Amino acid sequence: MFATILHHLGFMPADIGSGERLLPLRDGRTLAYAEAGNLSSKTVLLHMHGLFTVGDVSQMSLVILSKNVHFVAPTLPGWGNTSPPSPSTLYHDCITSDMTALLSHLYPDSNGSDIKLYISGGSFGTVPAQILYGAPYDKFPFGRCISDVLLFGVFSPFRYHKDYAKSMTWKYYIVAGPIPYYMPFNLVTRVIKFLLARQRGTVESVEASLREHFHRMDQAEREVFERWCERYGKTPEDKVRSMAENIVNSTSKSWEGFMLMTPLLHSDWGFRPDALDEEHSRPRVLLTTSKSDILSPMANAHYLAANYKNARIKDIPGRHLSIVYQMDEVWAEFLADEQ
Repeated sequence: MFATILHHLGFMPADIGSGERLLPLRDGRTLAYAEAGNLSSKTVLLHMHGLFTVGDVSQMSLVILSKNVHFVAPTLPGWGNTSPPSPSTLYHDCITSDMTALLSHLYPDSNGSDIKLYISGGSFGTVPAQILYGAPYDKFPFGRCISDVLLFGVFSPFRYHKDYAKSMTWKYYIVAGPIPYYMPFNLVTRVIKFLLARQRGTVESVEASLREHFHRMDQAEREVFERWCERYGKTPEDKVRSMAENIVNSTSKSWEGFMLMTPLLHSDWGFRPDALDEEHSRPRVLLTTSKSDILSPMANAHYLAANYKNARIKDIPGRHLSIVYQMDEVWAEFLADEQ
């Protein structure tokens, strides 16, 4: 049951790695992050993770490591060791404030214009990635430095994408559609949290549930997964184990990140996709989508491509999780301008 619900929530956890850093914030909160690559490079790739994971650099793409790029992976509010937003702070203001603090910490001598910033996000992480892309510059000054944005397994802003629910499966509709949003006290999400929490008591129980999901792969997808594991020096069993550890750790302190998911998908992100000015529309936006992805329907990417003035779509074969095994190709295209 756990693996099924996680599959319909649409995420692929990364491995838990060492080297996590904690940044105290002015509001008394804590921001966790990890970094890799050339830490002195002024070319920065800021990556927003998906559900049930944390900012992590233990399983870095070989493509990214081959570039002169500083890879920064923050843990989003309410997940892992990052504090949830303050009760009086809107999520989009929390994201812009946290990322401004993080980049200012990493580049204290920067004048705000000498950094080349790439932003990426996967699945749920495409929401904070878009918040940064469209944020007013007084909220996120580093927005002026954005060169390109990569969104894979993309979510559209339900507040403005009026037809978003038409492409949802009924299970996804129950998890993130209008029913849980309008239900008082976030009741549906609380019930799902209760069910998930009962299933994730130990790493072993989560690992067993995840194995059931991978056993349902067809032969072609299983072969792709095994080749990907081999390339990165892991067995499929190692990968499943590390995913299970990440799931348990992502909610070990709080479930606030998960509880914020549905309200955020329906809320104001701080901008309208069709109302961005020319300067905000300057960065190129690469959207990946798949015809077989029922968790992030193609309609989401097509809505954004129609409303972001400098966006294009890249089709990826397979289902929602297939992007994980094809990310090297996507990273190579996204970072083609870098040495």
